[in-house]
Order: sequence, then C-alpha cells, then structure tokens
Amino acid sequence: MKGYILNKITSVKIESIQKQLEADKKEHAKQGMYFEYLWTNANNPKEIFFLFRVDNLDHCKKNIEKVYAAARKQNPNIILPEKIFLQEYKQGK
Repeated sequence: MKGYILNKITSVKIESIQKQLEADKKEHAKQGMYFEYLWTNANNPKEIFFLFRVDNLDHCKKNIEKVYAAARKQNPNIILPEKIFLQEYKQGK
C-alpha cells in the first residue's frame, strides 16, 4: 500500500537534516522512500517536519523499526524523528 511518512524532529539544526537526507537519498530510494518536503514549525522553529512518499508503507514501517533499533543499540541517546504513517482515506471502505 502506497502512502506517506511524516517525520518530526526537534533540537537538530535544519542544515543537519538537509545534509542527512541528501546523504541517505540513494538508500531511501532502494527502500521505496522518496523525500518530498521539508518544513519548520512557524510557531516553534526548533520543530522540523519532513515528508516521504513511499511505495509500500508496510515494508517501510518494518525497515524503519529495524534501522531505529540498530541505531538505538549503537547509541541509546540518539535523536531520531517521530514518525506518522499516513495512508489515503478512501470513502466507503
């Protein structure tokens, strides 16, 4: 099922996020994740949001769980984005 992943992260510079997104672009594409947008919260610029369009939401959820578990094992204090997994609402289903 196609969908989107909305990410929220705080206390990280937006330049760092941009740099990381660019560095991870090929790996994200291999997993069917395509960066779409980057925003800051107008009321709280320390909150950064970014959006991925994904080919397979279930696959991406599972892959992210593995990647995050490995990252936390390596560094328990790592700052990782919160994720909201979005799917299209289809009326009548």
